Amino acid sequence: MTIKETNAAMISRRHFLGSAAGLTFAVSLGPNGGWLVANADAKAAEYGIGAWVRITPDNRITIITPAAEMGQGSMTGVPIALAEELDADWSTVTLEMAPAEPEIYGYDNGGTKVMRISGSRAIRSYFEQMRLAGAQVRKVLLQSAARHWGVAAGRLVTEPSTVVDPSSGRRLSYGEIAGFAEAPATMPAVSKDELKTVREFRLIGRSVDRHDVPAKVDGSAQFSIDVHLPGMVYASTVHAPVQLATPASWNESDVRELAGVIDVLPLEHGVAVVADTFEHVLAARNALRVKWSEGAAAEGFDSERALGSEYMRIARDSASLSKPVSTSGDVAQAFATAAAVHTADFRSDYGYHAQMEPLNAVARFNEAGDEVEIWEGTQSPGGSRQAIAAALGFDTRQVVHHQMYMGGAFGRRSITDYTIEAALVARDIKRPVKMIWTREEDLAFGMFRPQALQCLQAALNDTGKVTAWRHCVIGDGDRLLYSGIRLDDYYSIPNQLIEQRGASHGIRLKHWRAVAHPFNIFAIEALVDEMAVSENLDPFLFRRERMGLTPKAEAVFDAVERLSDWRTPRPAGRALGLSVSERSGSLGAGVVEISLDEDKGKIRVHKVWLAVDGGIIVQPEMARRNVESGIIYGLSSVLKERATMKNGAVVQSNFHDYQVLRMAEAPEEIHVEFVERDTKPTGLGEIGNPFIAAAVANAFHALTGKRLYHMPFTPERVRQALHT
Repeated sequence: MTIKETNAAMISRRHFLGSAAGLTFAVSLGPNGGWLVANADAKAAEYGIGAWVRITPDNRITIITPAAEMGQGSMTGVPIALAEELDADWSTVTLEMAPAEPEIYGYDNGGTKVMRISGSRAIRSYFEQMRLAGAQVRKVLLQSAARHWGVAAGRLVTEPSTVVDPSSGRRLSYGEIAGFAEAPATMPAVSKDELKTVREFRLIGRSVDRHDVPAKVDGSAQFSIDVHLPGMVYASTVHAPVQLATPASWNESDVRELAGVIDVLPLEHGVAVVADTFEHVLAARNALRVKWSEGAAAEGFDSERALGSEYMRIARDSASLSKPVSTSGDVAQAFATAAAVHTADFRSDYGYHAQMEPLNAVARFNEAGDEVEIWEGTQSPGGSRQAIAAALGFDTRQVVHHQMYMGGAFGRRSITDYTIEAALVARDIKRPVKMIWTREEDLAFGMFRPQALQCLQAALNDTGKVTAWRHCVIGDGDRLLYSGIRLDDYYSIPNQLIEQRGASHGIRLKHWRAVAHPFNIFAIEALVDEMAVSENLDPFLFRRERMGLTPKAEAVFDAVERLSDWRTPRPAGRALGLSVSERSGSLGAGVVEISLDEDKGKIRVHKVWLAVDGGIIVQPEMARRNVESGIIYGLSSVLKERATMKNGAVVQSNFHDYQVLRMAEAPEEIHVEFVERDTKPTGLGEIGNPFIAAAVANAFHALTGKRLYHMPFTPERVRQALHT
């Protein structure tokens, strides 16, 4: 397959400014995230990059989309907001990926402009900014048409890609206006009260076809692994089995004698082999023998032993260093006067991102060696460009970045270590390089969701209401451990103590889809279910009467109770489980229906229902598929996925022993319902994941009377629970 050097769906520098005649709008998102400062051609020329919107006389509209596309649909979902306020005919819109220029194409993140697409940020971070940008361009078109007709702009309205004068019936398409109008030096101000109301939306809230799907279906979509450059060679890195060790010596002369081998290069934590084909790279990898220095992960580190005993010692040691995450009320007094106290411990193993496309990137230097071109799929184009520049000792202007599609990411592709390796190798051998980490290498040198122990206590007063909550999380990873313990979002518990205690092991850790929410909400909601059973109350009734549901939580619990037909008895051998779900400003409640093969210890999830409050749902079908994806991803981690370390090294090496959910094991039915409100969109890419563990564990108890306390619920753990 012949691949062009650059992505056909990617904007190049000055592309807009030097292309067909028409109106070009270079809209710069304001630093405070709520307002826009917009300038036209002169400002775009100053920046030396493309613009946000271009309208050509043939009535075509091109919008630059800043959202990295990894299968979640954000490439389409983000610019919909701009097209809505522009009143664009979507059938005439073309999308192009934005350059890695956060100062122009980024959103505000605490005073810093970033393009990072993680944490379900894309639509919710860009939504208001893109709407204001579209409204500004629409106002320019209205003013241009008004001058052309010699009428007041206030009497004109727009229909899809058309300005209309209702008084005279005259009409001008946006393309016709682009043929005679001039973009202003300064874009007109737009206030928020000039934006459309929800009732006026034509595109927001109504599903449109995703821009990336046709190319992915016909094979023309380009991922970085598809890029082929003249003179390009291949590379792969062998990293230390004990993470973060450095290479001390290796059999370089033996490897260099192998067919096709071009070079063998030391890197900070590995040795890269370079060859003319990837097949020759693989042969060289297999022949490479490296002696390593001592790694950051202790040689004797055993993750199962640490999770089983060391973490518990830390939890029970009052002198161990703890970090308060949040506190409220008088927890000690509430427990001292409690009528009942419920206590439970929960565990979860390391989790691997398991993205479909292997980690890879392409790098090429110019002849002078003072500029590098990068082709990669990254969740953070601006951050990646900066990191590559820093690794090379370059200014960011010396890094030309080409954003590609991603074959899955789940948090892993917001770090660009593999791309930096590609650039370092390309610099040394002075040839274009495609770096590909093998699946085995990605697992061995992985960046994992941390393992954790959650120690929980809940206090009930003499009326049975939950009045106090203690939640201690033990493990490595700081915020990667305690995200998702946000009880105030759904329960009204006046006295709370949330704390984290550390245990560093030198294992590389990383944000993982929904971060720590899956294992923390598992612990929270499993304990809530224990209390409901102890109080002999239906799970819904217990939450309503004893947990003090917030109004938002009340709505999603009501919705999922109706959606799942909770009160209807299930067939013999089936049971239901309930859990709340929370992530990225969204709130949900979910129910699963399971069965169990006791001999095999295998849980089968047959049906899933999830009700979600995600604010305005910008693209319903895209949102639904995102939530379904989160459910499947979460279910895979709940039933199968676990990474373990022995003697400081990762035990699993590929999908034969790091098992993921198969298609035949997926639920037969998944039902997602949105509880919409006229509020800003919240994140939906991860909300399908956090609830699934507790829902399955609670259904397991309803079916068997036994509890599961360690995620994932492997057959061995299921059988052990049944016989405990």
